[in-house]
Amino acid sequence: MSVKVVVGAQWGDEGKGKVTDLLAEQADVVVRYQGGNNAGHTVVVGGDEYKLHLIPSGILHPDTLCIMADGTVIDPEGLASELEGLLARGISCDNLRVSGNAHVIMPYHRLLDELQETARGAGSIGTTRCGIGPVYTDKTARKPLPVRMWDLLDKDALRERVEGQLAQKNIILQALYDAEPLELEAVVEQVWQHAETISDHICDTRALLYEKLEAGADIVLEGAQGTFLDLDYGTYPFVTSSHPIAGGACLGTGIGPTMIDAVVIVTKAYSTRVGAGPFPTELDSEIGDLIRDRGQEYGTTTGRPRRCGWLDGVALRASARINGATVIALMLLDVLDIFETINICTAYEIGGKNYSMMPANVELLSEAKPVFEEMPGWGCDLGATTDYDDLPQVTRDYISLIEEVAGTPVGLISVGPSRAQTIRRAEI
Repeated sequence: MSVKVVVGAQWGDEGKGKVTDLLAEQADVVVRYQGGNNAGHTVVVGGDEYKLHLIPSGILHPDTLCIMADGTVIDPEGLASELEGLLARGISCDNLRVSGNAHVIMPYHRLLDELQETARGAGSIGTTRCGIGPVYTDKTARKPLPVRMWDLLDKDALRERVEGQLAQKNIILQALYDAEPLELEAVVEQVWQHAETISDHICDTRALLYEKLEAGADIVLEGAQGTFLDLDYGTYPFVTSSHPIAGGACLGTGIGPTMIDAVVIVTKAYSTRVGAGPFPTELDSEIGDLIRDRGQEYGTTTGRPRRCGWLDGVALRASARINGATVIALMLLDVLDIFETINICTAYEIGGKNYSMMPANVELLSEAKPVFEEMPGWGCDLGATTDYDDLPQVTRDYISLIEEVAGTPVGLISVGPSRAQTIRRAEI
């Protein structure tokens, strides 16, 4: 038995989908433990590209059980659409299970997210407007009772939950946003039309996971977003509403921390982030634009162009510590193939003082100026390289510096989007 956690080391979009897909080849179970369809994981198999938003990245392996656990939040329309899209491409999805305890993103959550973000104006925090914040708000508020996946098995229960919610939500919509109130039956029907597509997958995933653990299964726990979008440990308030960090895997699945054997943090060979918030190594220049174009750095969910910059080693070091990382998966190394020189940030300069660790104070972080170590580029195409020893020495030197800065070994290196374009240095 082994339990591995796959965590984004940066601000999300690091390539966790590919890593999870690779690990799923040998895994019995893959579990998505938090977040909703504000995430986007891209997996490329045999030249075919699959964009997943809710369903775990192991779904392309029919013998691997895929679970959306208690900590996720689920948009029924989004899930039904994703299921139908996979079925149309010959992926059965018979191996998918969805927690009945997972909270449901309702139409009023999406509407409130849109209205709230618009009302913030220049103070926008860059949400995906998918309803994530409002559904997690209802989850913690507890009353009136929010809708959970169990309620999609019983229309009367669904109607009762929606009625309670609308008694509150309609007041907010009208009084705060001068918006039209929502009609009970219209909301119920909008959600219920997707229930049949989803209902066969709903079950007690906690009990199912414990059963698999007792049977000695190999399990991969997959997070969405990244470490610095964590509600507590991210660059607050420019964060998501859940816990993408390794500790969130315990919260979202019910698997205790002593059961976890390995934590794989996934980082790009450079840095990106979407939306507002501090980003010390951002390159608002032709180099940043070139990284974006070569890496196709546009949001899987929103299509928004990502902000790009050199690798932030200070943030990576902090991420390794927050997550208790045992190994690094280094992604998109090939994007840097054309650069004559490559920089990595090894410290911050803030107010005349050097920082080797990322400050928790976001206001302080916003003032950080990166201290770079410059290295020569390798100037060749890495896409066909399959063995670590065949990488140019300057490339290996870059990887060694990443290991030194992060204090964590690099065990997997991606040099292209397909499964085959992966160099494994160690078993992870």
